[in-house]
Amino acid sequence: MDADSPVFAIAVAAELAGMHPQTLRQYDRIGLVVPGRTRGGSRRYSMRDIEQLREVAQLSSEGMSLPAIARLLDLEDEVRMLRRRVTELEGELRAERETRPGVRVFAAGASGQVVTLPSGRRIRRSTEVVLWHPRHAADADRAATGDTAQ
Repeated sequence: MDADSPVFAIAVAAELAGMHPQTLRQYDRIGLVVPGRTRGGSRRYSMRDIEQLREVAQLSSEGMSLPAIARLLDLEDEVRMLRRRVTELEGELRAERETRPGVRVFAAGASGQVVTLPSGRRIRRSTEVVLWHPRHAADADRAATGDTAQ
């Protein structure tokens, strides 16, 4: 069951929250905890609503005013919504980075071919040593003396 699914009637929600049903009606009227409604207009509370009712009871017992509690709940809802949006945007950014055609990295493969790599990925470098041997002894002598004439 989804935490936001409005499934509990007011009597059940009041019992789960440890409150009188009239208190839930009052909180609904002032906009503190607003439940979902059926087509017939009956209130239906979700688990998130019940958690908020419990939080309201706790904060109220600690001396916080109902307007202050309402503001706190609004801010918590906004933070929850913003976190959800950040997660969505991170996913979109990740997908964009993986599929963006203009931002690719190229490297030389082991046999000299061009290899496309995803951005941020490094290739393992070869540690092979290659020795150069001149084709002719005369070429070696010219290279040693700096003679470029043939």
